[in-house]
Formats: sequence, structure tokens, C-alpha cells
Amino acid sequence: MPNDLYTERSRFNTSDYPDESSTLAKKKGYSDIDFSLLYHPYDKDIRPLRDDRAIRNSLRNMLNTDKFERPFQPRLGTNLRGLLFEPIDTLTELTIEDSIRGALSEETRVSILNVEASGDEDKNLYNITIKFKIKENNRIETLPVVLRRLR
Repeated sequence: MPNDLYTERSRFNTSDYPDESSTLAKKKGYSDIDFSLLYHPYDKDIRPLRDDRAIRNSLRNMLNTDKFERPFQPRLGTNLRGLLFEPIDTLTELTIEDSIRGALSEETRVSILNVEASGDEDKNLYNITIKFKIKENNRIETLPVVLRRLR
């Protein structure tokens, strides 16, 4: 008799009924504020960034943040502003790539695949390409960033 308990279908376990399963995995939605502050013409409200665009915005914000700039997260961010006035050479490019990899490793929604930085001495800027994979949907994206001196 006790073995009959394990052979019977449970009415509470939906895996016993593969055709009757109605629950689907739901994608977790991310949202972030758009700092361009464009507003919706009908709602007259600021348009939020959703899903993949919100993650890209978060990565950009992380790159624009220096260490010790956020009050309760002092290790979060990069020191890219300080590296802009260093000589444009291979050593500075490698330091920029290392700093970006370290900062973006804190972002749990993505995995960083590749970071490339190349300096342009004539224009006094760095072209940075970040290739990452969004863990939720396994989409591979590229984020181009240009770091430029203002003076």
C-alpha cells in the first residue's frame, strides 16, 4: 500500500500533467530612467528605458562613475577620468581595459566577453568596444564608448 502513494499522480504537481501545464517562464523586466529626459507626447511623463536598453544604460553609468563616488558602494565604478590625461600608449589602453573589466564584473545581469580600447593620438580620445552577453536571454551585444578629453 505505501508504494501506491508514489505511483499515483499528484493533483498538485503540474509536471505530472505535461499537456495541462499552463505556467510559462516569465522574463524579468528591467527599467531605468533615461537621462535624456525625453517625455511621452501623450502622457507628458518621462519615458523609462526598458529591458536591454536599461542594462546598456546601467553599463554606461558604471563607466562614468569613479570609485568612491557612490556613498555606500565605494568600490563600484572606474577611474577612467583620471586615465584620460595619461599618455596615449599601450600601457594606458591595458589599464583602461582592466579597469572596465573589474567594474563591470559587479554587474550581475551580464557577462563580459571582450573589452578593447584603442587610443587615437590625433584626436586625443579612446575608442572602447565592450562585447557582453545578457544572461537572461543569451543575447550578445556590443557597446561602443568614446572617451574624450574636454580640455
